[in-house]
Amino acid sequence: MTAVTVRVPAKINLQLSVGPARPDGYHELVTVFHGVSLYDEVTVDHADRGTVTVSGEGAESVPADDANLAMRAAAALAKAAGLPPRRIPRAAPATAADGSGTGPGVLIEIRKWIPVAAGLAGGSADAAAALVACNELWRAGLSVAELAEIAAGIGSDVPFALYGGTSVGLGRGERLTPALVAGQYHWVLAFATGGLSTADVYRTCDRIRNNRGIVVAPPKPSTELMAALRSGDPAEVGPLLSNELQPAALSLRPDLRRTLAAGREYGALGGVVSGSGPTCVFLVADAQRAVDLVVALTGAGVCRSAVRATGPVQGAVLTSPTEVSG
Repeated sequence: MTAVTVRVPAKINLQLSVGPARPDGYHELVTVFHGVSLYDEVTVDHADRGTVTVSGEGAESVPADDANLAMRAAAALAKAAGLPPRRIPRAAPATAADGSGTGPGVLIEIRKWIPVAAGLAGGSADAAAALVACNELWRAGLSVAELAEIAAGIGSDVPFALYGGTSVGLGRGERLTPALVAGQYHWVLAFATGGLSTADVYRTCDRIRNNRGIVVAPPKPSTELMAALRSGDPAEVGPLLSNELQPAALSLRPDLRRTLAAGREYGALGGVVSGSGPTCVFLVADAQRAVDLVVALTGAGVCRSAVRATGPVQGAVLTSPTEVSG
């Protein structure tokens, strides 16, 4: 019996422009995704019934049943690949209390370092990892492009987590075009206490715009940011970081203003709330300045914790088909 492990990175948003709401309830987006070196690991193995276990950062708030995005991804892959029941045995209905359900017969173990509800797409990353891992475990033989089609039906950020790197996302963010990026960038991620609901942030964004009478135009990629990324100069990229959800996130979490201000005060080239927040991300010139900023932010007490990361990094990667006895 062979277990399969996949490592998958967090994402940050270098640009997030939010257009009008669509008839399906989503908003039209233009976003620049950037994979960074903060990872979750997902291991899958054959089992008699679908089971999820979660450990690590924020594990207590992650569903451990069929509502888990990784289990949903496994179920979607099984259906798309048309795998016969003997290869993906299904369980009888079970309660969520024991972490099992009616999904594909697979054990999914998630080890988290990406905070939950933090604007870093940790749940989407786990779903992408499950797609790659189950594709290997079941020998389904689907290409990355085919996995990305399945991923788009699971969540808007899941396709990017498959590829990683830096990409421009359109639509809900699921339509990706790789961006030309030179060099490596050094980041500091400042984690807040607690999370933010993505839906709440979008509703607040709409409310703020309506109250201010803002007419929302279709979003466009920032040509200035694209040129700066091609230059490889973090001093050019830093001032161009942008997020149109940031006013809504700050409205819901005013304490983030102190975090952003402290990052600028302590020498960041640019800082922004990532996605729907509440994580604040700061671009710095080099590795030593990243170390210094982590120390300064934690010492100032403006965040729960802070970590260094680099980017861009590759998306979901198979790390170990491990032989397991039994």
